[in-house]
Amino acid sequence: MDLASYAQPVVQFVEQNREWAFPVIFTLAFGESLAFVSLLLPFWAMLVGIGTLIGASGTSQEFVVVWVAASLGAAFGDWVSYWLGKHYHVEIAGMWPLSRHPHLIPKGHDFFERYGVWAIVIGRFFGPLRAAVPLVAGIVEMPMRTFQIANFASAFLWAGVLLAPGGLGLKWLLDWIG
Repeated sequence: MDLASYAQPVVQFVEQNREWAFPVIFTLAFGESLAFVSLLLPFWAMLVGIGTLIGASGTSQEFVVVWVAASLGAAFGDWVSYWLGKHYHVEIAGMWPLSRHPHLIPKGHDFFERYGVWAIVIGRFFGPLRAAVPLVAGIVEMPMRTFQIANFASAFLWAGVLLAPGGLGLKWLLDWIG
């Protein structure tokens, strides 16, 4: 079964049940940002599909709901990943499914050492780094406040970019400008 066959039923469900958009999108973005889940199930395709659907037929109010849901889901997913890294430290690299990707934590650590707090922002936009960087931030015990500022700011930016292909970002901006 390919990715499209997983994404299509979810997109159709949201299309037919718009009142479920917030919890569905929150859950998908949470899973996409949670270290273990994101390695197994790439939810980004479903998020882009829903963004396209809402962008083609939605209102600017629906965009805000979708954008906030995706942003909060992504931020909370990274927050949990940060906590896992802080709680389990380097031992987390030996846990499944990270144990099947032994290069992720060292790569994430190198990236984090090179870019510091900006690694949180940049890493959110690159698949495997999205899973590793929040874990590494927790492992190296980055201050919580610093992590959360970068985490939430980058989550809102990421969600806007991810949903924009559906025209949501542009439509909302044009509606807002008047």
